[in-house]
Amino acid sequence: MKKADHPAPPGRSDIHLLYAARGLRGFGDGFAVILLPAYLSAVGYGPIDIGIVAAASLLGSAVLTLAIGWIAPRHDLRQLLLLAAGLMAATGLAFPASAHIVFVARVAFIGTINPSAGDIGVFVPLEHAMLARGAPDRARTGVFARYSLIGALSAAAGALGAGMPDVLGSAGVDKITAFRLMFFVYGLLGLAAAVLYRRLPRRQIEEARHDAPLGPSRAVVYRLAALFSLDAFAGGFVVQSLLALWLFQRFDLSLTAAGSFFFWSSVLSAFSYPVAAWLARRVGLVNTMVFTRIPSSICLILAAFVPDLATVVALLLVRSALSQMDVPTRTSYVMAVVTPAERAAAASVTAVPRSLASSLSPALSGVLLASSFSGLPLVICGGLKIVYDLALLMSFRHIKPPEERTPPS
Repeated sequence: MKKADHPAPPGRSDIHLLYAARGLRGFGDGFAVILLPAYLSAVGYGPIDIGIVAAASLLGSAVLTLAIGWIAPRHDLRQLLLLAAGLMAATGLAFPASAHIVFVARVAFIGTINPSAGDIGVFVPLEHAMLARGAPDRARTGVFARYSLIGALSAAAGALGAGMPDVLGSAGVDKITAFRLMFFVYGLLGLAAAVLYRRLPRRQIEEARHDAPLGPSRAVVYRLAALFSLDAFAGGFVVQSLLALWLFQRFDLSLTAAGSFFFWSSVLSAFSYPVAAWLARRVGLVNTMVFTRIPSSICLILAAFVPDLATVVALLLVRSALSQMDVPTRTSYVMAVVTPAERAAAASVTAVPRSLASSLSPALSGVLLASSFSGLPLVICGGLKIVYDLALLMSFRHIKPPEERTPPS
């Protein structure tokens, strides 16, 4: 095969552009995830309606992510990223256009507002494939750790920005108007991300000669996707918007206090990413994914039963410091156990079941939040995540990525 048949790996400047775009998107997600339930509550909707909107958003993310992952091997990656950024801009403009629940649910389904703390959606398979293509095996987890670190720190900054409606309200701006202005800011961040993506070179992920997005790694990818769907179904009970709603309802938390909590939560998650990369080099990717998350799930379960706000916040912050260590390690593992030609499709196929599965549980969680024991979604989430972690360990502890099979030179 001629060398010209292979797409050139992205250079360092390309990776930095992707890092910068991830930061802009993370900032927008950081405040949108908190403002989403607050805005819907302010216009008169309850937990069940908010759960339905969150479910619609996750379901729409799944559909778009699947479509992008399947067409990415045959299309210009830069163009697809520009389209995704345009969709983000359109979402910010459309979301506050009407407060009718059907319209809001439709915009949530089609758009990019993410009710979860995790990075899911149409951008994921595109950015992950480009980052993985430019990273050597032993550096790959570090590249994804930095990518996740930037996303989490920017989300932390965005969480602080969620208090802006309170600031505008003290200056005499109507609360609903302040919410809508923040959604417009979200749209502007999509335009800024598009400016960065335009600086990427035109490059195809893979040549059009490939007949199928997935080939020799299909069985492994489908097994991972099935397990990831269980994890995501569990996580859907406590997506960040619903966790914010639980804190609002149980402890009467203000937007500013909630923003502060989610800021520190995101900061702790952010600094867990480089720790995860360091740990993975010593104990392996699968072990890092599993043994850092079980204690975090226990903290979540305990938080459901504790009546004291300070203790609940402490437990949730400990959870934040541990629960996201699987993010860069999971991505690195998926990119490592498939062939380069399959990376975009693998990122999509493993992300889509996560979005689909997580779209089922928020509506149910909304019902449970309105029950006599509002902490039940936290208990269900923690219990199912422990089951997932043990199943992942049993299924994949013997399938090693290249850097764990080959001793360092």
